[in-house]
Amino acid sequence: MKLHLLRYFVVLAEELHFGRAAQCLAITQPPLSSAIKALEEELGVRLLERNSKQVTLTPAGAAYLAQARLVLERVAAAREAAQAVAAGMRGRLELGMTGSMVYREVPRIVETFSARRPDIEVNLREMSSAEQLEALRHGQMHAGFLNAKAFPAALASLPLADDRLVCCLPEAHPLAGEKSIDLKRLADENFVMFARDVAPANYDNVIAVFNRAGIHPRTRHAARQWLTVVAMVAAGLGVALVPASLAQAGMRGARLVPVRGLVPLTVGALAWRKEDAGLAVLASFVAVARELLAAPP
Repeated sequence: MKLHLLRYFVVLAEELHFGRAAQCLAITQPPLSSAIKALEEELGVRLLERNSKQVTLTPAGAAYLAQARLVLERVAAAREAAQAVAAGMRGRLELGMTGSMVYREVPRIVETFSARRPDIEVNLREMSSAEQLEALRHGQMHAGFLNAKAFPAALASLPLADDRLVCCLPEAHPLAGEKSIDLKRLADENFVMFARDVAPANYDNVIAVFNRAGIHPRTRHAARQWLTVVAMVAAGLGVALVPASLAQAGMRGARLVPVRGLVPLTVGALAWRKEDAGLAVLASFVAVARELLAAPP
């Protein structure tokens, strides 16, 4: 059934006058009469009684009027919803996030975006950097907060604020009370490392720091999450280099001590597929992230 027939009928049922209804619809009376006749023939019922003096609804017409209004309202709502999604004002955003990102800019970005776009549902999933890259490659999520510096050519990225590596020591360690330490004093320690297969950038950054210090670390344990690295250190299984932002976790049993001479390392980024850049909901999220990352902390 053509929607314009419903609109013609609803207007005529409200006006109960062909002349006024035609004027409201900006058409002449003959097309209106033909449309109502076609609608009645399609339904197989008489919707209106008309004579030279008046137009009235039949019982069937009154019942049909109520449903026709609902249909038109739903069609209008569907149009508005589609337009809102196209404009980036409504929809759903699927995001990935490594576990440690909860201590960086991610909560502030997501919270700000949700406040500005309350009709967009934001879903965060904790995933390793490798898992996020795979999900992005297959178009299984819109964007991801991950630990990486270099990305495939198909991805665009926005670096997060600089974080620095600090030394994570058991709280009973002789150096745990120092204000800062020289990395070379840890040359003979057993180290807990981040597993390279999960996030190569995390592992490579730590190894690069050791190489610059002339240290060949004795790696005894490997973990797949930064928080697990800190927990293993707190349990006395070794020492580690971890992002300073993990201090917000407040984990007992471990102390984070600055390392003298280390410069900030950017190993976090927001990444998304270049071919998805035109999606309004994604573009609006990236714009908010870019704005907040450019603002002073």
